[in-house]
Amino acid sequence: MHPNEPKQIKHIPVLLEEVLQCLGPKTGESYLDLTAGYGGHASAILERTGQPELAVLVDRDNYAISELQQRFGDSVSIRQQDFLTASEELRAEHVSFDLILADLGVSSPHLNEADRGFAFTLTGPLDMRMDQSQTLSAETIVNSYSESELADIIWKYGEDPKARQIARLIVGNRPFRTTTELATVVAKAWPGHSRVHPATRTFQALRIAVNDELRMLELALPLWLQLLNPGGRLAVISFHSLEDAVVKRVLQESSGDRYDADIRLLTKRPITASAQELVSNPRARSAKLRAAVKINT
Repeated sequence: MHPNEPKQIKHIPVLLEEVLQCLGPKTGESYLDLTAGYGGHASAILERTGQPELAVLVDRDNYAISELQQRFGDSVSIRQQDFLTASEELRAEHVSFDLILADLGVSSPHLNEADRGFAFTLTGPLDMRMDQSQTLSAETIVNSYSESELADIIWKYGEDPKARQIARLIVGNRPFRTTTELATVVAKAWPGHSRVHPATRTFQALRIAVNDELRMLELALPLWLQLLNPGGRLAVISFHSLEDAVVKRVLQESSGDRYDADIRLLTKRPITASAQELVSNPRARSAKLRAAVKINT
C-alpha cells in the first residue's frame, strides 16, 4: 500500500436510492459511471443490471482505480481518465449506454486524508489534485499566481465577496506549504464566529481551478447526451451552485416541447438528500441530483 493511501476506505454513496429510482436499472442494460470513485453507486446498479461486462467505470484518481480493481476485478472495464477525456474517447469509439451516472463530488476519503490537501481542518500539503499525475497543484496557484488572478479565482469559483481582500492576504503572507497555514490566513478576512468556516469558499475555488472542473463539465455534458441510447437515462449529482447551474442549463437547452428535443427531464427540480440520509451522511446536505431520459432517436 502506498504510504499516503487511505488505510481504510469508507465512502457512503450519496443519494443512492434516488439515483436508482431515476436511472431505473434493468437486467441487461449497459452502464457508464464517469466518476466511479470507490464503486458504491456502481455496485448497487450492477446488482440490478446483472451485466458487469457491459459496464465502464471511469475515475482519474489512483486510489479510486486501485479500489475499483479490488472490488470488481476484471468483470468490468475500468479506465483511469478524467470524465471529459473518457467521454471523448468513448464517443470516438461509437459506444453508447443505457445508463450514465456522474457524481461530481469529492469523495470522503479525499476529504479525510490530510495528504490529499482538500481539507482545511487537517494539516497537509496544498495539493488538491484529483489526478496525481498532473503538475498543477493548489500550492502552485497560491504561491505563484498574481493577486488579481487569485482574486478572480476566489470570486468566480468560490463566490466569496471578500475575494480581493483574501487575495491580498495570501500574497502578503506567501509562501504557504500547508492547508492549515492557508486557512488561518484566509480566516483573517472574516473575523468573528461563523457556522461555515471562512476558508470554505477559498478552498472550493482552488479545488475547482486545480482540477478544471467547470470547463470540463461544460464540455462533457453534451457528450453524455450523445452517449445515451434511445430511452437511456442520465443522472448527474452536483455539490455547489456553479456546477448545478451548468447541469440545469445544458439539460434544459436539450429538452422541452420542441420537435428536436433530445431529452425529457426526469427531475423538474433537483432532488436533495432526505433527513434520514443526512443523519448518516452529513456531506450529502449540498448534493443535488438532476436526471433525464433520451427521447430523440
